[in-house]
Amino acid sequence: MMKKNLNKLTGLLLAFSLTAITLTGCGSAKTESGQAADGKNQEEAEAAGGSELTGSITMAGSTSMEKLANAAAECFMEKYPGVMVSAEFTGSSAGIEAVLAGTVDIGNSSRNVKDSEKEKGAVENIVAIDGIAVVADPANSLTGLTRQQLIDIYTGKVKNWKEVGGEDGVIIVVGREAGSGTRGAFEELLEIEDACKYANELDSTGAVMAKVASTPGAIGYVSLDVVNDSVESLALEGVEPTEENIKAGTYFLSRPFVMATAGEISEQPEAVQAFFDWIYSEEGQEVVKAVGLISVE
Repeated sequence: MMKKNLNKLTGLLLAFSLTAITLTGCGSAKTESGQAADGKNQEEAEAAGGSELTGSITMAGSTSMEKLANAAAECFMEKYPGVMVSAEFTGSSAGIEAVLAGTVDIGNSSRNVKDSEKEKGAVENIVAIDGIAVVADPANSLTGLTRQQLIDIYTGKVKNWKEVGGEDGVIIVVGREAGSGTRGAFEELLEIEDACKYANELDSTGAVMAKVASTPGAIGYVSLDVVNDSVESLALEGVEPTEENIKAGTYFLSRPFVMATAGEISEQPEAVQAFFDWIYSEEGQEVVKAVGLISVE
């Protein structure tokens, strides 16, 4: 019950943060004296924003990065109204393939760029850190698993919750589809690539959440930022999936959020370079944190 209340509070705080971004125009908020928060007046801040910048930016890739990509696009377009930013959510591998093919400017990936992709020219630009939460249906009485128990569940060695300290019941193993960055990161971190025995392989983070929430005995994995009280998040090795624990290195399921480019950022069109300047700025990283992710240092 306490865990669900904490999840509910986290969701309310996140909603408040996103509302605050919208109300302040995604940028520097005005003080009562009319000064921007960074000490410039609003007119100077807008001028510094480069309102004359024009062009378009296209992104494709990770469904787990949808919330971040949409928030970043909205805030960047408000700061630079002459630039159109669009995003599609086709999966991490598809996103990197698209940027290498030249059909998009940025390939969003919720995993590290592979050496084979780097050899083809993909450059890994880490813009945020995400935790992967392991979730169970809300009626599950279990509060946590060890690393080995999680491995045994996903490789099919353990098939009943009573084998890991839970109540008698079949475990329904839910995961993402092949090519998903979340799946790739989850399996790589546990060193179980190509060894998982899934009952359901779903094509989006939202689909995994919905399936686990509505299926007795289900277990799944999702981005930390989407967890709410419709599911039960499980501690791993006794450690809760929180930002503090991920930063401390005590929660082992975490991964980068990457915005890959074909070549270095400095080789990209002006609008794309400006986008990366913005997302790495204090303002951009505040958006990262507002959508429940961990900022990069």
